[in-house]
Amino acid sequence: MNPDRRDRLRDAAIAVLAEEGGRGLTHRAVDRAAEVPDGTTKNYFPTRDAVLRAVAERCLEQYLALTAELAAGPGPADREGLTALFRTLLENVAGPGRPRLLAYLELQAEAARRPWLSALLDPMASGDFAGFEAAQRSAGLPVTPQRAATITLALHAAIPHLLGGGPGTLAAAGLDDLDRFVRGLLDAVYPPDPTPA
Repeated sequence: MNPDRRDRLRDAAIAVLAEEGGRGLTHRAVDRAAEVPDGTTKNYFPTRDAVLRAVAERCLEQYLALTAELAAGPGPADREGLTALFRTLLENVAGPGRPRLLAYLELQAEAARRPWLSALLDPMASGDFAGFEAAQRSAGLPVTPQRAATITLALHAAIPHLLGGGPGTLAAAGLDDLDRFVRGLLDAVYPPDPTPA
């Protein structure tokens, strides 16, 4: 099978899942999104579970590419650098990362009923815990596993709200100002040293 066409179908499936949700993810919808003849997706991915697996694997590939790119650069040198990193990651949720993250959330819902899918998704979530802890260490913060996990969980919890974009919810959560949100989160978990009088 043609690997370029396979990737085109997997990317189209991500777009369909992001735009139409789990119910809209059909072979025919992916064919239309990929602009290929009817039946092409079924030839590559014969069942709906095969399409879900293909989307999960593609999301994981994209996640690993993104994390490798971040890991290749220097980690944040201080609290300001960490703030900028986390703010940029959250900005990506409503920007270029939106389709992948919407698809990922749909996959998580499907994974509640499909253990094999949960196993495919697990490296993305667990990778964030390790990566975000390393970033906090790089910034010179007094990291403990519990503090690092609290930061990661708070960032993960922000994602559905940023994707939903409800102004009342964003304001209530402090997500209407991402810089302030990240600074407040870091201050709550790692209170700044009091300035001498």
